[in-house]
Amino acid sequence: MLICGLANSAYSVSKPHIVAFGKWNTVPWFPGAQQRRNPLALKVRPLLIDARIKEFTLGTAHDVTDRLFVVRRAFRVNDSLPQESPSAPHWQWQRGGWLLVDRVTGHISPINLPEFDAFYSAASWYRDYAAYCGVAEDGKKVYAVVAQISRRKPVLKKLLEGESVTVSETKDASPDSACLTPAWQRAPIRVTFESTGAAKQTFVIHGHIVDLVTEEEDDEEAAK
Repeated sequence: MLICGLANSAYSVSKPHIVAFGKWNTVPWFPGAQQRRNPLALKVRPLLIDARIKEFTLGTAHDVTDRLFVVRRAFRVNDSLPQESPSAPHWQWQRGGWLLVDRVTGHISPINLPEFDAFYSAASWYRDYAAYCGVAEDGKKVYAVVAQISRRKPVLKKLLEGESVTVSETKDASPDSACLTPAWQRAPIRVTFESTGAAKQTFVIHGHIVDLVTEEEDDEEAAK
């Protein structure tokens, strides 16, 4: 009996989980007042753990390690008014934040990305770093942000001078319009932010330390 119990225990511990994505589906997305009549198309697919739907996702997943990956979440919100029938809720698709998924345990956890706006921010991943243009709570300031999965505070948070967006509940601007998607380079690890209202800026990432690269240094590096 003891041997059988140990064998069963070992089997339950080592039993792998099956993590997979389902088929893509195109759903209507109503991010603002202008899209009430002409919704945007949003492509979503389910995230399955052991053949069970755990979340809906959008975009391409990024492998952080051979065990962990990140993917952006999509979800439905009940848009029904109080005076409308509760028996027929009016569901609407929305874009959410990012999720960290463990292929071995099947565990899914949300990732804290400071100043990340689900409408205006487009994250670019490299290793366990996410670079994106974050939006202040008042919607009047845009920041160059680099966040790391293991840290609560951002590795980089710098105001982009001359860049701003008008954030409101109507969300009438273009999605991901805070700035262009940041571009990564390796050896050394660095990321470049570029927007219409501010000059291009490149930052070198040394672990938790960030250095601003000047145009002269960038030219010297390109000449090598």
